[in-house]
Amino acid sequence: MPIPAAPDAPARLVVLVSGGGTNLQALLDATADPAYGAEVVAVGADRDGIAGLDRATARGVPTFVERVGAHPDRAAWDAALTARVAAHEPDLVVLAGFMKLVGAAFLDRFGGRVVNTHPALSPAFPGMRGPADALAYGVKITGATLFVVDAGVDTGPIVAQTAVPVADDDDVETLHERIKTAERAMLVEAVGRMVRDGYTITDRKVRFS
Repeated sequence: MPIPAAPDAPARLVVLVSGGGTNLQALLDATADPAYGAEVVAVGADRDGIAGLDRATARGVPTFVERVGAHPDRAAWDAALTARVAAHEPDLVVLAGFMKLVGAAFLDRFGGRVVNTHPALSPAFPGMRGPADALAYGVKITGATLFVVDAGVDTGPIVAQTAVPVADDDDVETLHERIKTAERAMLVEAVGRMVRDGYTITDRKVRFS
C-alpha cells in the first residue's frame, strides 16, 4: 500500500506509548531529517504522567491520553481511542511500548496500517515475557520483531526482525536492554522503508514496494 497518498508529502505517524518512550524518541530523532519521509503528528497514551508524553511535548508534538478506566468497558475505550487517533489522519500508527491491546474498532479503521514491536523472534515467545522466556528456554539467539498488528497477541505479519545473541552471563535485564537497543534501530529503519517505499501484505508476507 502506498504511504503517503501524496508522494511529495511526509507520511503522518501517530505513535502510542505507555511508558518511557525510548522507541518514540528514536522515531522523533529520525523524523527530524526530512529525508526520512515521515513526521510524528501526535502521540497518544493510555495513562498520564509518563516520560513518553514529556518527550513529545518537548518536541512540540500534540499529545492525548485515553485511559481505559474512563470508559464503561474495553469496547468503549477502543472506540474512543480510534476516534482520537483518526482525528490526526495517520498514514501509519506505531505502537511503541503501548501496553494495551487495540480492539475491533481500531483494527477496522486502521487495519494493515498499525505496527508494533515484540522483544523476541516471532513466532517464538509471544506475550509479555519474551526476554525472560527466551532466557529460560536456553536459546542462543533471540531478538526483536516488527509486525503488522492483527487481532491476535504478537501474531501479525512480520515486517522485520533483528537477531540478538544471548550471552552466558545474561540475566533478564541485561538481555532485554540489548534487545531494546536492537529493536529501536530496527523500528526506525523498517518504518522508514514502509513510508518511503510503501508495502504490500499477501499471505502473511510483507513486501516493500
